[in-house]
Amino acid sequence: MIRIILSGCNGKMGRVITDCAAQSKDCRIVCGIDKNQSVQNDYPVYSNPSEITETADVIIDFSHPALLSSLLDYALSRQVPIVLCTTGYDKDQVKQVEQAAEKIPVFYSRNMSLGVNLLIELSRKAAQVLGKDFDIEIIEQHHNQKVDAPSGTALMIADEISSVREGATHYMYDRHSQRKKRDPSEIGIHSVRGGTIVGEHEVIFAGQQEVITLSHSAQSKEIFANGAINAAHFLVKQPAGLYQMSDLLR
Repeated sequence: MIRIILSGCNGKMGRVITDCAAQSKDCRIVCGIDKNQSVQNDYPVYSNPSEITETADVIIDFSHPALLSSLLDYALSRQVPIVLCTTGYDKDQVKQVEQAAEKIPVFYSRNMSLGVNLLIELSRKAAQVLGKDFDIEIIEQHHNQKVDAPSGTALMIADEISSVREGATHYMYDRHSQRKKRDPSEIGIHSVRGGTIVGEHEVIFAGQQEVITLSHSAQSKEIFANGAINAAHFLVKQPAGLYQMSDLLR
């Protein structure tokens, strides 16, 4: 059985992971980290990683980018593997993640769903096959409480497509202020926020006289929770390094 520290335990995803872990026979949450102390848990909750006294095998983080530095400091000082599921990191924070991975196992994915990662692989393959004659647009939809836009998953899709396209590629997030034709080198990324949408991602390949669409619809947050727990089981067996969902799927 692996022992988990859950960062962001009292957030929406934290509560789902708590429920999933409670039903599992091979993992246990030994403590949580969250500034919100009003929620009752079956494990102790701390406002800062430095306060933790429990021993754990792995950290799962579904919190906020602002907590990254303190989490990495704790993980490095205790040599604890860490699964990072939080989105919205800037370039400097991504660099921190990469540096930490030189000393401890780090699993970093902006989406923990198996289906989404398959969508990413299919989008990459489609971009390779269809080439530069197809315009690419990405539409992502999430609930009205999501604060970052575009979603980390939309950027993951765009990054993978960009890696296989010929020539330079740039992302276009907003066209209303521009009066010009679409640039063939761009990938359009559009965000929708409303209601309780868990997560919808659609990739459109628009060519001459034909359109190909790939899409994924998340019906429940449990798919992300189970993905994070599976990543934790995978990570505790790995040496120092930076891992992602494609490593887990091999």
